[in-house]
Amino acid sequence: MRFRRLLARAIFAMGRYDHRSTVRPTDGVGVLVGAPHTSNWDFILMLALAWDLGISVKYFGKKSLFTPPFGWFMRALGGIPVDRANPAGLVDAVVARLEAGERFYLVVTPEGTRGKGSYWKSGFLRIATATGLSITLGYVDNPTRTTGLGLTFVPTGDVRADMDVVRAFYADKHGVRPALRTEPRLREEDTLDAADAERAAAGSATDGGATTSGSDASGSTSAGTTPDA
Repeated sequence: MRFRRLLARAIFAMGRYDHRSTVRPTDGVGVLVGAPHTSNWDFILMLALAWDLGISVKYFGKKSLFTPPFGWFMRALGGIPVDRANPAGLVDAVVARLEAGERFYLVVTPEGTRGKGSYWKSGFLRIATATGLSITLGYVDNPTRTTGLGLTFVPTGDVRADMDVVRAFYADKHGVRPALRTEPRLREEDTLDAADAERAAAGSATDGGATTSGSDASGSTSAGTTPDA
């Protein structure tokens, strides 16, 4: 751990970014978000700040990165090989490790790609919600040349409310390459919004139908029409 901390400080001393974490998670286990993810430097900086803080971290990586000759190195950095074609087992994999007694912070890059996208991937939120772990938000910001951890929160299970917290934090964080930044939003939020709109439309139609029906009944009475017996 001492060697990693020295290496981290050397990276910051020689690099363009200053480490300015305002929080340090102390539970020993949790989900650590790395965003915006716009460059390969993001990964290096997130590892460096974790080492500087003395935090033990692991991360998911595609299986092909863990084959010889460099597979051992990826594992030494905390890598967990996964099959990206079958992401459904990621939560189970994390839970199994925790139940086995491992203590670590899982670094997740929700954008999923260094290029600009339309949505974040929801894995970080699903894992934290399913395991009851806290989420710590880490960032890289090119305009201020800073990186660090800035907020820790426990997800409530309300996807949109939890993502509002995330969006507020990253509103002024731009990444190494700001043009490639993806706005923090999950595809699931669109689904929830569409469902709300559908329910609202259905409720409006029902209310409108009831009003129309009542008007017709009133009109028939005033016209002197005698209801059928």
